Amino acid sequence: MNNTVKIILFGLFLVLILILAGLGLSKVKVDDFHKAAIIFVVDSSASNIKNLPMQTKTLKQLCSMLDPEDSIKILRVSQDSYLIYEGSPQSTSEIRKSMEKFTKYDEKEYGTAYGISFKKAFNHAVNMNKDGYVTGVVVIGDLENEGDVSKQVDWKDLPNQVQDVVNKTGNFSMMFLYASPDKLDFVKETLSPVLGEDHLIIGTETTAQKSLTKFLHAIGR
Repeated sequence: MNNTVKIILFGLFLVLILILAGLGLSKVKVDDFHKAAIIFVVDSSASNIKNLPMQTKTLKQLCSMLDPEDSIKILRVSQDSYLIYEGSPQSTSEIRKSMEKFTKYDEKEYGTAYGISFKKAFNHAVNMNKDGYVTGVVVIGDLENEGDVSKQVDWKDLPNQVQDVVNKTGNFSMMFLYASPDKLDFVKETLSPVLGEDHLIIGTETTAQKSLTKFLHAIGR
């Protein structure tokens, strides 16, 4: 076998190795990707309404950072809690319309049904996980307790509720944004033993942008 043939065969061998390596990397990348389902809990109550425009921008920003294959749900919280949007995070127009229509201030409403919204968000997270999604809940609001006590958060039982979601999903994250520092400290103290530092993200008005990056990392992005 002359040198020219050897060089050609060696070149073909290298090309084959590169092709196989490329296919292997592609497979790893695809296998490592898991679509995410994010449930937003958005406070449109009287105590938080003045901050809602700024908070809505953060919600939209996080949506823009998610993948088109991901899914989101938005729960609106005031005197009661209900779903105002579900679908792709990339449907910017539909998200804007839902937020504008269903988060307007209503003077007839009084209260913050965070307790109800958390239970609904946790149920959504567990159900979406069954469909193969990595799940997370993003709480945007001041966490103030107003109105009907039965609809508010039972902070003593909340760690148990979150632990139940972790047990059922295996990978669950929560992010709390824009509450006062003392409330966020309380959340950290309450939920850190369950979620740990990697899956519990806390963000004030000043650190909200960094928190988005941490949250994406928590859901595997």
